[in-house]
Amino acid sequence: MNWMAWTLPVAIFFACIAGILVLMTINEIRHPAVERKGFLPIMTTPGDRLFIGLLSSAFFHLFVVGVSEISIWYPFGISIVWLLFVLKKG
Repeated sequence: MNWMAWTLPVAIFFACIAGILVLMTINEIRHPAVERKGFLPIMTTPGDRLFIGLLSSAFFHLFVVGVSEISIWYPFGISIVWLLFVLKKG
């Protein structure tokens, strides 16, 4: 794995994604999804909102890494808040 720069923030980020996927899978098995409309312009299930939140968080991280030298912890915190907001209100 020498070809990839695994740092603590990167490892925590991917571990959190894996944990979220496990929790969402367990929740989906217990309580099947129901589509609803939130602030997103489409009807979404919890899995859709998770995907949208994770994808937008990934793009946000790439943007921050590409244009600034700030610590990755700041976008990580913002991404967590964003993901929870999309999951709850999206």
